[in-house]
Amino acid sequence: MKPTLALSAESVRQLRSHYENDTALIAAAVEALKKTLAVRGAALNSPATVREYLQLVLAPLNREVFMCLYLDAQNRVIATEEAFQGTLTQTSVYPREIVKAALRHNAGAVIFAHNHPSGLAEPSHADETLTQALKAALALVDIRVLDHFIVAGLGVISFAERGLI
Repeated sequence: MKPTLALSAESVRQLRSHYENDTALIAAAVEALKKTLAVRGAALNSPATVREYLQLVLAPLNREVFMCLYLDAQNRVIATEEAFQGTLTQTSVYPREIVKAALRHNAGAVIFAHNHPSGLAEPSHADETLTQALKAALALVDIRVLDHFIVAGLGVISFAERGLI
């Protein structure tokens, strides 16, 4: 049987309601999710689950972080990595390093995510350009880009849902 994420959507909603006053609870939830995702084959069984996981991990950070979720050919999690860290308003992402990591993990697909500590989840032109560059670079080695999420506080947007992938 495939491992699945340990938190239900209801659990995540309850955690969100305590977000500002109980960071220890959030940290415990994130650690539980990370342990589950560390097991090869963990199922991210819905876009909502991915969104909620990324929100728990990225929303509390006070600087930009770019994450990659590496998936196998059946879209099961191989690994999650914090690929790059930046400042309050930007981070540098190097497509060559993303391609190397995806190949190292033998990934068939990737989901990207980063946060906007400013609180505005709208993608910038630079975010869109970077996503297209990463998609093109990974396509050369037959790795699909499934989505790119931007997390800003309680807001999360999906490039796939907006037709930007």
